[in-house]
Amino acid sequence: MDSWIWWLLAAVGLGIPLVITAMPEFAMFAIGAGAAALTAALGAGVVPQFLVFVAVSVALLVFVRPIAYRQLQNGPAIKTGIEALEGATAVVQEKVDGEGGRIKLNGEIWSARALHPGSVYEPGQQVDVVEIQGATALVV
Repeated sequence: MDSWIWWLLAAVGLGIPLVITAMPEFAMFAIGAGAAALTAALGAGVVPQFLVFVAVSVALLVFVRPIAYRQLQNGPAIKTGIEALEGATAVVQEKVDGEGGRIKLNGEIWSARALHPGSVYEPGQQVDVVEIQGATALVV
């Protein structure tokens, strides 16, 4: 069997733990094995194949890995829970003033209070949720 086939088998073999563990390092080694397979297919000897495998794998580990981990740590800012409710629009169900009231927020009835004590919101009026304090939404 040609050596390029062995390198492709090595690349596939390194891809399996990548899928199982989701560790990007295995992808970098698999790409290195793919580059070595290409080198073997072009007719290079065993030593150049191994050197290409090591060089490509190490280069990816040194240059790409830090960028990948930085992206994984930063990730997209997905708001969940109470943070997702802040800034949402709600409909007043019972008069809301500085003392209290009720709003319908994301299909649920919430207790609410006007952010500014002098403000009054009548039923049917749309308000914006500024903050959630406990089980009470502060609205404007």
